[in-house]
Amino acid sequence: MVRVYVSVGSNIQPARHVRRALQDLRREFHELQVSPVYASAAVGFDGDDFLNLVVGFDTGDTPEGVAERLRRIEDANGRVRGPERYAARTLDLDALTYGDQSVRSGRLILPRDEITRYAFVLRPLADIAGDEQHPELGRTYAELWAAFDARDQPLRRVSLDDMESG
Repeated sequence: MVRVYVSVGSNIQPARHVRRALQDLRREFHELQVSPVYASAAVGFDGDDFLNLVVGFDTGDTPEGVAERLRRIEDANGRVRGPERYAARTLDLDALTYGDQSVRSGRLILPRDEITRYAFVLRPLADIAGDEQHPELGRTYAELWAAFDARDQPLRRVSLDDMESG
């Protein structure tokens, strides 16, 4: 079994889609470790705020198999794949890591570089895996978060329980 961390994001009816994503992820991968949820501004386009979190789970599946299962969950939640890289999304699920392995397989590259680029990825990952080391950088996620300059990427911790499902 390998520990996998996945980022979860939505800015279209985000509370509803994040709740559904968690249900679908539990159905696919069973027991989940779930970070707090953070609200953040859209990156790369003008749009509604995103809700973001990270989940962790153990799997015997291949990295490609995990990516395919995540894609099916996105599709089941109305994900539209257009030409724009940065756009509003019902659901965005990205595998961040696959154990301590570096993966380069077609379009699948793990660990994802978004871990060290975006507060909305690194902060929730550090919340649930702070003592684990980045597979390529040799620093823990807590160390990476402590050194991260998040002044231009403010996050607001939120509770799904306080939000409407939309």
